[in-house]
Amino acid sequence: MPKTLFDKVWARHIVTPETATHPAVFYIDLHLIHEVTSPQAFTALKERSLTVRRPDRTLATIDHSTPTKINSDGSRPYVTAQAERQVQTLLGNTRAHGIETHGWESENRGIVHVMGPELGATQPGMSIVCGDSHTSTHGAFGAIAFGIGTTQVGHVLATQTILMRKPKTMAIHVNGELGAGITPKDVILHIIAEIGVGGGTGYALEYRGNVFEDMSMDGRMTVCNMSIEAGARCGMIAPDEVTFNYIKGRKFAPKDYAAACEDWRSLRTDNGAVFDKEVRIKAEDIKPMVTYGTHPGMGIAIDNFIPKAGTKADQAALDYMRLSSGAAIAGTRADKVFIGSCTNSRLDDLRAAAALLKGQTVTIETIIVPGSALIKAQAEAEGLDAIFTAAGAQWREAGCSMCLGMNGDIGTPGDLVVSTSNRNFMGRQGPGVRTVLASPETAAASAITGVITDPRKIGEAA
Repeated sequence: MPKTLFDKVWARHIVTPETATHPAVFYIDLHLIHEVTSPQAFTALKERSLTVRRPDRTLATIDHSTPTKINSDGSRPYVTAQAERQVQTLLGNTRAHGIETHGWESENRGIVHVMGPELGATQPGMSIVCGDSHTSTHGAFGAIAFGIGTTQVGHVLATQTILMRKPKTMAIHVNGELGAGITPKDVILHIIAEIGVGGGTGYALEYRGNVFEDMSMDGRMTVCNMSIEAGARCGMIAPDEVTFNYIKGRKFAPKDYAAACEDWRSLRTDNGAVFDKEVRIKAEDIKPMVTYGTHPGMGIAIDNFIPKAGTKADQAALDYMRLSSGAAIAGTRADKVFIGSCTNSRLDDLRAAAALLKGQTVTIETIIVPGSALIKAQAEAEGLDAIFTAAGAQWREAGCSMCLGMNGDIGTPGDLVVSTSNRNFMGRQGPGVRTVLASPETAAASAITGVITDPRKIGEAA
């Protein structure tokens, strides 16, 4: 019987099949941990006198609570003593259990969903979990990857398995030719606006079509990262030569690489395989996208007008955002710009932002945060940091930064932030802060003008 990509990877990891009364016992190949959701899990292990079952399949970093500035004396300005304790607790726990950890001195320290792929730890056909919603990022490699809760983090540490029911499958086809200036972030924001913020609930998504095949791995990770924002369990893209070339030579790449690639090539949906649902989108219909409300499904093309509120919740979102139905979104005043997060902090993203900012000057506070120390070094080797600072933007140390504002990087109440991150809920970037999600290009264009700006207009002006 023809099988989908998800079905093939799922079958490889079943320890005990699910029944009407019990979920499947699902084996985990890679468990990523960070300082926010792991302390309670390690405490639970200690209370039950348990050890980490597979420290060799566990990988740690610090990212959420880490400052993105360094004081003049070399110290790090943690936003609170609790944030510093979180970091120190993670480092102590992983040291005690023999878990490879990328702390302050590591060139790979950074956002967990940037670090894993950089190390080659993320590979096709794997099952990957982390106590973080955006673990779906790793599905860009043809892995089943999803976020888990703190209790489940403890369960995986102790057993290397998780209890899980099999989701349904949904294929999202995007074929055709993208217009000039249309980015992977625009593609996924368009998809979420099309199917709704809950459109993927109960499904594993597979992104199919030439648009995804033509993307770099950075772009594919951006798309899969936001699968959770449509409510999906995970998002996947079939591995191909782009994937194989990305992994080759990295620290955790298989020693017999040719054999690994041969196996990975089998991880494609078979002809004739049936999905539970299919969605088809024309690439030509996608424009630069921005959000206007308080969840990622409230997105429109940047040259469109804010829709009429259909529900009380929609109206409450518009009231919070201080926006009006029927008004143009382009030209709305912005107060800050943030370029970073596990969605858009990779080298492709920084290059794209630099291409617009070169020779320009930002008119509002602009913070640019690389996804890892390695990306920071690569960007500096290319001179991207010089472009950013010459334009008046702030070039920071790697970390989650203003995506969720746990480390002191937040806006002022009432600020409108054009952000390349993945969530725009009320208060996500600080109490009372309003968030507009956008691509790095749109964020950079808005930094130059001080208002929400179509990046294609900057090109025209040049």
